[in-house]
Amino acid sequence: MMFGIRKRIQDYLVERRIRRTRLVTKYGQCNIEFGNVKCGNQFAFLVDFWTTFVEFRWRFVLFFFTVSFILSWFIFGLLWFWIARSNGDLTWQNPSKGHKYCVENVSDLITAFLFSMETQTSIGYGIRVITPHCSGAVTLIITQFLIGSIINCFMCGIILAKISIPKKRAKTITFSQTAVICPKKDFLCLMIRVANLRKTLMIGSQIYGKLLRTTIKPNGETIIMDQVNIEFMVDAGKDNLFFVCPLTLYHVIDKASPFFEMAVDTLHKQEFELVVFLDGTAETTSSACQVRTSFIPQEIMWGYSFMPIISRSKEGKYRVNFSNFSKVVPVATAHCSYCFHNMKGHHLHCINGIDNGEFEANDNLEQPNMTKM
Repeated sequence: MMFGIRKRIQDYLVERRIRRTRLVTKYGQCNIEFGNVKCGNQFAFLVDFWTTFVEFRWRFVLFFFTVSFILSWFIFGLLWFWIARSNGDLTWQNPSKGHKYCVENVSDLITAFLFSMETQTSIGYGIRVITPHCSGAVTLIITQFLIGSIINCFMCGIILAKISIPKKRAKTITFSQTAVICPKKDFLCLMIRVANLRKTLMIGSQIYGKLLRTTIKPNGETIIMDQVNIEFMVDAGKDNLFFVCPLTLYHVIDKASPFFEMAVDTLHKQEFELVVFLDGTAETTSSACQVRTSFIPQEIMWGYSFMPIISRSKEGKYRVNFSNFSKVVPVATAHCSYCFHNMKGHHLHCINGIDNGEFEANDNLEQPNMTKM
């Protein structure tokens, strides 16, 4: 029992250390912070106030939403109270019987606040009403109406922008938890899976990767987070993916690939991070979005392949089994890229392939152009 508890603690500490050291989390957040930023550069956030407000967390947006309205009502309430006091409309000023009020039934600070709120929200109960006897009151009600309209437009725009923010669409696009390296069509490939959980398509989808690692140049210069392009593709190409079902994307490990020098026994000793990006446009909202994830060496499995997840039922419908989305099975694979490309007999392809346990035969013989699975 003590051994099991100790192992769980060690696994938790390792996972926590990995989470701290990776640049991009599995869910796409960037693990980076900025220090020693000059005050002049921080002022730029106030200049670009719209983007700053949109990027605020919801709790701060709702706080500013509430405060902006209440504060404006209170400030204008003070101004209405000042006008009423200047004109002698308040109760404690004992106005005469024929006194001409600036605002009817505004007799103290509370009624002034209520009149301010009713004016700005266009409630108009009819009890408190402005009169034409005070030009200052007419000017103030026009000013409050204009400022209130600006506040309404700004805060409603912020909320609508946050609701329709493209990265929320990215929550319904998921990557496999691990990547695999195995043979594919006479090539050694690194493969990942990606799925769109919505039935609406991502238009113009493109996927690419960046390998981040620390490199040392011949002159001794150390480059932290040196970026190397990693090309991913499907059988039909790498641009404009038909993203109607989960796709298995692969990167060919050839002599130009940074994975070519790695082997099954050295892969997990490497220090790098593979960041994968998927760019596309949501079909429903026409908003561009980007989905990110990352893989570290411990999340890349050499000699494994993904299990099949797409099948076809007897009714002719295609079905996706997401329970196998990240599951892998071992396949015969060369232990290094050099052996795969240069030594015959080290390819070790799995001749029989992987059995698709989800497949159901389609007995409908009336469709001559049936797609074979």
